[in-house]
Amino acid sequence: MITVIKKTDPNKPEAELIRQAANIISDGGLVAFPTETVYGLGANAKNEAAVAKIYKVKGRPSDNPLIWHGNALEDFWDIARFSETALKLAEAFWPGPFTMVLPTKNNKDKSVAVRVSSNPVIRHLIAESGCIIAAPSANISGRPSPTKADHVKDDLDGLIDMIIDGGQCKNGLESTVTDLFTGDCPAILRPGAVTAEMIISVAKELRPPGFSGKTISPGMKYRHYAPKAPIILVTGTNFDEIVDDHKKRGERVGVLCLNKNSYEEAAFSLYERLRDFDKSDVSLIIAEAVPEEGVGAAVMNRLRKAAAKVV
Repeated sequence: MITVIKKTDPNKPEAELIRQAANIISDGGLVAFPTETVYGLGANAKNEAAVAKIYKVKGRPSDNPLIWHGNALEDFWDIARFSETALKLAEAFWPGPFTMVLPTKNNKDKSVAVRVSSNPVIRHLIAESGCIIAAPSANISGRPSPTKADHVKDDLDGLIDMIIDGGQCKNGLESTVTDLFTGDCPAILRPGAVTAEMIISVAKELRPPGFSGKTISPGMKYRHYAPKAPIILVTGTNFDEIVDDHKKRGERVGVLCLNKNSYEEAAFSLYERLRDFDKSDVSLIIAEAVPEEGVGAAVMNRLRKAAAKVV
């Protein structure tokens, strides 16, 4: 397969390009596109064969659920059950980097993860294709998520139909995923740009996520976001000492120090930094922790899941 790669202004995507991409989606193909978080790999959510292609090309475990993307709450009205709390959260954070796991409309014992992105590319694509789009991150499963079209090309060139190059994603980390399936009081399953404090300001409370063994959200069960070299995540004050010790052993050490003064900048640059290490000859990456507050909690969530060891 030849993967077509086309550039566009992410704020004003060309109508003809969107039509081409929408036709691919409608015909059961796969298109990668920018969102405000990371690049997504999209298929018609109600086309089982197309969704199966996503799992195949990514090497994604079959029990790792996908997020369904629409353009408005009304797009999900016949798919999901919205509680009063869910409606308030949708009003507050959609469109934006916020996903809710809800009971399905036809079976309250089954769940579906739904989101409304603010990125014009995916919004135009949903409108033109006329369908809900299922879209995980556009990378090989377990790898750092893609925040540029080149990252998608590195992983999926020749495996998917099209990549829409809309430049670098604004946020750099996946959406916040909130559980409103196992209870009406929300629980954060995956932190992101919509922080715990922001959710509490609307829902008034949060509960601990817990894990019953049932995977209802992406990012709950498997190792994610990992570069080729193993990561040691240092949460203590002996970061420099650990770096020096490994260098003395003759190891080719990559040092990851993110911006502690701007959690947004740390989030924006994390995956690109990890992918840059893949292009170097490092045998080990030593990452310094950031405070787990605000968006820093999301950064640390990704680092913990990527790390081979936490000290």
